[in-house]
Amino acid sequence: MDTLVPILYIIAFALFIYGLMGLTGPKTAVRGNLIAAVGMTIAVVATLLEVRHNWVLIIVGLVIGAALGVPSARTVKMTAMPQMVALFNGVGGGAVALIAWSEFRTSTGFLDEPGYVVVASMFAAIVGSISFWGSLIAFGKLQEILPGRPIGLGKAQQFVNGILLLAAVACAVVGGMGGAPQIWIIGLLVLAAVLGVLVVLPIGGADMPVVISLLNALTGLSAAAAGLALNNTAMIVAGMIVGASGSILTNLMATAMNRSIPAIVAGGFGGTTTLPGADDGIDRTVKSTSAADAAIQMAYASQVIVVPGYGMAVAQAQHAVKDMAKLLEAKGVEVKYAIHPVAGRMPGHMNVLLAEADVSYDALKEMDDINGEFSRTDVTLVIGANDVTNPAARTDPSSPIHGMPILNVDESRSVIVLKRSMSSGFAGIDNPLFYAENTSMLFGDAKKSVAAVTEELKAL
Repeated sequence: MDTLVPILYIIAFALFIYGLMGLTGPKTAVRGNLIAAVGMTIAVVATLLEVRHNWVLIIVGLVIGAALGVPSARTVKMTAMPQMVALFNGVGGGAVALIAWSEFRTSTGFLDEPGYVVVASMFAAIVGSISFWGSLIAFGKLQEILPGRPIGLGKAQQFVNGILLLAAVACAVVGGMGGAPQIWIIGLLVLAAVLGVLVVLPIGGADMPVVISLLNALTGLSAAAAGLALNNTAMIVAGMIVGASGSILTNLMATAMNRSIPAIVAGGFGGTTTLPGADDGIDRTVKSTSAADAAIQMAYASQVIVVPGYGMAVAQAQHAVKDMAKLLEAKGVEVKYAIHPVAGRMPGHMNVLLAEADVSYDALKEMDDINGEFSRTDVTLVIGANDVTNPAARTDPSSPIHGMPILNVDESRSVIVLKRSMSSGFAGIDNPLFYAENTSMLFGDAKKSVAAVTEELKAL
C-alpha cells in the first residue's frame, strides 16, 4: 500500500497536467476535461486507500456532494454558468477553511505541531475563508441578487480592508502559538469572511470576470497550503496547478482590460450609468433598422463578422445565430465570429455558447486575429456586446475604459447592433458606436431578432 498510493498519485498528476494542456484550445477542451476528471478520480481513490477510519462520514459526504453537484451541473443554463463557477469555486475555499479549523481542534490548538503545519493551516484558513465569502458575493452580483454596482466605504475602504487583514493575521499568530483557545481560529475565520465580503462588494460588474478568476486562484493556493499541512501530495499538486493557472488567467484577463489587478481589487468601476454630457460633441440620435433591411445588407455582403456578447447569452440566441450564419454561407457570404477575451461574464463564455451551437472552431477568431479584418468587412453584427466594442477606449482619454483593447467594430463599412434598449454595459458608460453614421440599431430580444433576420434571408 505504501508503494501503490504514491504511484497512483503520480499517474493522477500526469493526467492533471495533460488534461490542462488540452484546455488550451476549444477542439481539445472536452477531452482535456475528461482526462483531468479521470486523474482526479484516481487521486481520490488513492487518498481513500490511506484512510483507516471515518468511512461512514466519508461516504455521507460523497453522497451529499454528488446529490448537490451533479443535478446543479446538468441543469444549469449557459447564461448562469459564471455564477455556478463562482459558487462551486467558493465551496472549495470554504472546505479548505473548515479543514484548517478541524486541524486546529484535533491538534489542541496545534500543540506540538511543526511550524510549517501551523503556518500552512493558518494561511489556508485565511485565504480559504476570503475565497468562500468573496465568491458568494460574486455569485450574488452575477445572479443579480445583489446590485452589480460597486458598494463600498469610499476612501475608507482600503484602510478597513487593511485593518481586517492585519487583525486576521494577528489571530493566526496568537492562535498558532500552541494550545491557544479555539476563539482565535474562530475570530480568524470571521475576520477573513468579513474581508472577503468587503473586498468583492466594491467591485463593479465590469471587473467580475477577472474577480472570478482571481478567487479561483486563491482557492487553489489555499488548497495547496492545506495539503502541505495534511501531508497530502494530491492536494498540494492540484492546488498549485489551480493556483498557478488561475493566477496566469487573472493576469491575462486584466491585461485584456488594460487594468492592473490592484486597481481591480480596489473596486469602484462598473455597474453605474455615467452618460456623457450634452456638450461632448456626440450626436445621440440613433438609426433604427428592421430585420428585412438587416437581411438585405448581410445577404449582399462578401464578409459578415458576428460579435457576441452577454446579450446573446441572456437571450440564448446562439442556435439562432448558427442558423442565420448557415443561410448566409449558402449564399456565398463568409461568416466569422469575433471573440473578445472578456466578453460575457467569465473567461471563454462566448466560446462555450457558440460551441454548444456547433459553430465551427475555425470560425471563432480571437481579438488580435480579427481586428485587422473589420476595415475589410461589409457588415458587422453586434449581438449584445457593449464595452468590448466601445471606441471611446481608443479615442477618449477621459473614458474609464480608455486604453482597454477592444474589437475595432467601428471600422466596418456597416454595423448592426442588436440590443433590447440603449442601456449601458457592465462598465456603466455610454457607447459612441451606437450613434455612429455607419451604425443602425435593431431593438428587441436577440433571439427573436436573429430569427426574424433568418426568415427574411429565406425569402430573398
